[in-house]
Amino acid sequence: MSRPRRAAWIAILTALLVSPALVSAQTARPTARVGVVRNQPATDPMHQAFIGALRERGWVEGRNLVIDYLEGDLPKFPELVRELVRRNVDVILAPNPQQARIARDATSTIPIVFVVVGDPVGTGLVKSLAKPGGNVTGLTGFGSDLGGKRLEILKELVPRLARVAVLMNPTVPDKVLEWEHMQAAARELKVDVISVEVRSPDDLRAAFQAIGRAKPNGLIALAEPLLFANRQAVIDFARDARLPAMFAWRQAVGSGALVSYGPDIVDLYRRAAGYVDRILRGVRPADLPVEQPTRFEFAVNLKTARALGLTVPSSIMLRADQVDE
Repeated sequence: MSRPRRAAWIAILTALLVSPALVSAQTARPTARVGVVRNQPATDPMHQAFIGALRERGWVEGRNLVIDYLEGDLPKFPELVRELVRRNVDVILAPNPQQARIARDATSTIPIVFVVVGDPVGTGLVKSLAKPGGNVTGLTGFGSDLGGKRLEILKELVPRLARVAVLMNPTVPDKVLEWEHMQAAARELKVDVISVEVRSPDDLRAAFQAIGRAKPNGLIALAEPLLFANRQAVIDFARDARLPAMFAWRQAVGSGALVSYGPDIVDLYRRAAGYVDRILRGVRPADLPVEQPTRFEFAVNLKTARALGLTVPSSIMLRADQVDE
């Protein structure tokens, strides 16, 4: 075989051997990096819903997705976000209002997705729900608008409700707005509301003592990370003080609280994966409207109601999504 013909055959054989690899390289989805700061275990239903929804959209850890998990509580969040910025992740998941604000202050270029921000416009995270602008978008949990509704439900459960202690973290802008909404609703319902502030777990003991001195006959815990993480301590206090307690999370009812009303947080995390997916495919956060909850959860604990000497009206039973015996 002549040298030119031998060279031609070698070229053909080489092309046949390497072409599958070339095709694979051309069609493979590039690896994406998502930064997540969490203080919940990997088995938490919210985290699992987020990861599962990403998988359904074709993003699989170890294949085309790397998730930079950084463990830490809120005080460590600024340092952890700066680390994600240094790693140049493609998207940062910053679920709550404090985390989203810290992430936005740390970067104006990396897209940020929030999950349970009560009033993203009122707190300045986005310009509007329809046109967020900037590098931040996500889902609103309607937290600030639900304060009055929760007070109304508690009044329905406790007809003689006259004074309610409201546990709140004033460092969360959403909670300040929710407190204002709740005060307006309280005037309509002819109920006195008193705010009891907590900024860290160390404040809880003093807060419980302040509630005891105020002698309320109801308690509402506003939804934010500090009180969520310490919800069992609040539930135990309410039980010992014989206070009907309203929370935003159905998990609290399963742990002994009287009642809860709020958006389905697991569903919001599932939908947050849709934002991450679209951003990884090239859509700008500024062009992704902030979405609102579509599923709300209303739960009541009958055992707790009986222990408090309360009769749960049929109007509550008919509307409740979850009734714990």
